[in-house]
Amino acid sequence: MPTWLIVLIVVVAVAVLGAVIWLVTQEMQRKRLQKRFGPEYDRTVAEKDSPRAAQRELAERERRHKELDIRPLSASARERYAQQWARVQEKFVDQPSAAVTEADHVLVALMAERGYPTEGYEQQLSDLSVRHAKTLEHYRAAHATQHERSGASTEDLRDAMVHYRTVFEDLLTDGADEERHDRGHHEQDHHERRNGHDHNGHDRADTERQATAQPRTESNGGR
Repeated sequence: MPTWLIVLIVVVAVAVLGAVIWLVTQEMQRKRLQKRFGPEYDRTVAEKDSPRAAQRELAERERRHKELDIRPLSASARERYAQQWARVQEKFVDQPSAAVTEADHVLVALMAERGYPTEGYEQQLSDLSVRHAKTLEHYRAAHATQHERSGASTEDLRDAMVHYRTVFEDLLTDGADEERHDRGHHEQDHHERRNGHDHNGHDRADTERQATAQPRTESNGGR
């Protein structure tokens, strides 16, 4: 077999292998993004020129999200926001339109305290979609009603409150388990330190006695 033919076969084989790897990588990326973004993936695909453009957009959202300082709320902050929300719901009875507006303000304040930028509605949607894609349509529906609340019926406003509450509860509780888990570890470590134990369960007092103990030496010149 001539050398040029061997080289051609190798080149073609490498090209085919590269194409297969690229296709497999793209399929894995598609499935990962679909799993993470759910309905938001299909929505983005519909808005963009192609699935690849949509995947680039969603990957860019993930990149931006990693740069944000997203943090769970403390127990006291969760209680404070829960009380604010209860007052908003009470206000809805007599002032439904004003209550919907206030619900939007409370939600935006909650986003800010969690670490989400709040410079614009579209950017809010983009940032929330990475971790809160399941409730994003609720936010869109509530915002649409709030934006046109002058012509909305009481039933429309009530629906908006329900949508806002869904997003609110999602943001309020997200990360709470992590915060409790970290606090539990911190309290356990503190308890062990107070009882004189290191992280490996050893008694630090025993460790210190062993470290400071002097070896015995024979007297009388070592006889």
